[in-house]
Amino acid sequence: MWKQFFEVCDFLCNFIPGGARRASVRRKSLYDWRKKYNALRVAYPELSFRNTKMIKGGWNIGFIVDRKYVFKIRKFYDENIPAKKIMREARITSALGPVSSVRIPRIEVVRAGGYTFYKYDFIPGRNMNTFSPRTIASHASRWGAQIGEFIHSIHTARPDNLDDLKDRPGDGWNHNDICNNVIIDPKTMSVAGVIDWEYSGWGTLDTEFMNCVRFSKKIKDSGILEHITKKYNDLDTKCS
Repeated sequence: MWKQFFEVCDFLCNFIPGGARRASVRRKSLYDWRKKYNALRVAYPELSFRNTKMIKGGWNIGFIVDRKYVFKIRKFYDENIPAKKIMREARITSALGPVSSVRIPRIEVVRAGGYTFYKYDFIPGRNMNTFSPRTIASHASRWGAQIGEFIHSIHTARPDNLDDLKDRPGDGWNHNDICNNVIIDPKTMSVAGVIDWEYSGWGTLDTEFMNCVRFSKKIKDSGILEHITKKYNDLDTKCS
């Protein structure tokens, strides 16, 4: 949907008088998406871009290519700014992926056409937040238990190679945006993975629990948080 929307807007930009004004609209409102998209097409000729899906959220836009890979990039990209945030996310996902109870896509930092993208394997499924309130509520017990186990697996992990990233008070590693990034396998109706780790970092368990429901009323109203915390506490008791 987003790709079609941006294509139409890009076409309409041709009717804006003045080359400088057209370029400004494409940069400020369309994030130079076509330049970034074409840079990927040149860099990855072996991939099929025919059915590319575009995504947009937070600070980034992205392209799901060939249902194999996701390429994400800052909306307002500046090649003079080091890609520290991308490298940070790549380090965290690489360290926590092996201990996570669900799939975490491992990030690869790639350069294409003067841009820095981060690339990871596409996880088929639907974002939990796209299901109806009734469906979320009916699966709250199962999904909550799986999310609680996931939180326990990463929050209690202590990879030595991330010690320098403990830049704030806390007691464990957090995703910090679980509410919007849980992928559900529609065939099994189980949690398939957790994506988008740009806000991840060292933090408190209470913050992680709060962010499980903070940004979605229907998820909060489903009662899933009770099942998340119960599963976490059960696992914590067994491990103590």
